Amino acid sequence: MRLKALFAASAVLLTSFSVAQAGTVHTTWEKFKAGHAMHRLSVDGQKAMMDVFQARDLLAQGKTDAAIPPLYDAQKRFKAASADNKKFFAAESQLQPAPQHPVSANHTPVANPTTWVPVGGEFIVSETLAPEKQAALANANKQFQAGQTQQAQQSLQVVGEDADFILALAPLEQSEGALYRAKVFTEGRQPQQAVEALNQLLDGIVFVSDDVVEKVAPSTPAKKAN
Repeated sequence: MRLKALFAASAVLLTSFSVAQAGTVHTTWEKFKAGHAMHRLSVDGQKAMMDVFQARDLLAQGKTDAAIPPLYDAQKRFKAASADNKKFFAAESQLQPAPQHPVSANHTPVANPTTWVPVGGEFIVSETLAPEKQAALANANKQFQAGQTQQAQQSLQVVGEDADFILALAPLEQSEGALYRAKVFTEGRQPQQAVEALNQLLDGIVFVSDDVVEKVAPSTPAKKAN
């Protein structure tokens, strides 16, 4: 479904260029794919996850005081993510986790339909790539995660149409609950329990193909933020 949408969007380009300009068309298609992927993500959701990882690292070192600000920031950013148009409402059974990135061994499926926030993404391939394409794909992921869209686009041109995109989805309500527990434990000077709460948040993340979101997001009503 995602590829169909991408090719449909580039159909005008294909009818406007000659065979001799095929390289230009291909480059344009790759840029569209990278931009489309970036558009899927929640900016606040991405920042919230960076805060979570920062707090987790500090708590693992026993630095409870230093971990409090990023925990508060993560809470505020998840709250902001709950109001943006990148979230969607669905049952986990609808999501079909990507086989290239299975859920954590400690993952507990969400029983009821819930709000999901796209908090990250990754370019993947299903076929074996030549070494230079593997290196380009690794660079594209690093650049994409750093918000360097233009550089990621350039790296993807080396990979070609073999690349696909998967999204990391965080269940909003469950993530906010885990963050609240982590904050309470941190303020109570219990770093180990706080780390466990953040691990529960990370274990709740599901990676899905972009085309799954294409199918699910428009067909289900968004859950209203409290």
